Amino acid sequence: MNLREYNKSVDLYSDNLFRFVLKNIKDEDKARDLVQDTFLKVWEKVDDISFKKVKSYLFTTAYHTLIDFVRREKKRGDWQDHFEDYYETENKYSDLQELLHRAIDLLPPDQKSTILLRDYEGYSYKEIAQITSLSEDQVKVYIFRGRKFLKHYLGSVEALL
Repeated sequence: MNLREYNKSVDLYSDNLFRFVLKNIKDEDKARDLVQDTFLKVWEKVDDISFKKVKSYLFTTAYHTLIDFVRREKKRGDWQDHFEDYYETENKYSDLQELLHRAIDLLPPDQKSTILLRDYEGYSYKEIAQITSLSEDQVKVYIFRGRKFLKHYLGSVEALL
């Protein structure tokens, strides 16, 4: 891949990568940093990457960068997380999208990533398997389990309204 193709890949895929990362971590600044790290990693291997496969390579790299970030953050912890439930009051939600985002945040990282790639970004099972380095069958299992959890957690739409 040459410089022109690299710049074109930045133009074509940076927004999609940002949305994918942001859906996972809910922090715009950190999401921008992770997308920038992803493009930096791609730039370091620009000679080894074909422009035809750059989209898959970008999402695979972003996924692994995101997983590494989540693991580091989990080890580090945050003092506010311990007290958040203590200060939170009970709210009734009428915004279904906010409720869905909260439910998605409760999923384990692998299920969350596969569901976001499938349902938000529109990737096929095969593409998700390549991005996440999982088998296609495991991707299907994660999506099934995640959707089953979401269905159970959200209940029926009529009950929410």
